[in-house]
Amino acid sequence: MSVIERFMQAVDNKNEEVLNELVSDDYKFVMHLDGIVLAKADIIGWAMSGSFTRTKNRVIYENDEIGVEHAFVTFANGSTPEAVLSVHRIKDGVIISTETGATALP
Repeated sequence: MSVIERFMQAVDNKNEEVLNELVSDDYKFVMHLDGIVLAKADIIGWAMSGSFTRTKNRVIYENDEIGVEHAFVTFANGSTPEAVLSVHRIKDGVIISTETGATALP
């Protein structure tokens, strides 16, 4: 299973152990809406929180340096669902950064 497939599965199954293995200690997640940067602990905490649900996840492209995934995301707080495209930079088999772009769904 690829790095991004394992990452998506770990997020969906709330598998903190696997997320800790796959996400670099100096990881950075850049929020698409406001440019806020989250660290490894932030993103793993967010994944464990149950504040969102992803459906129709798929890997668009992946190699040893980059992974691109797409998912439909709904939020527990009732905010507008989004189609989210995520670009993950990979180094030595772990994810070192993620940036996203999203489109609000009707």
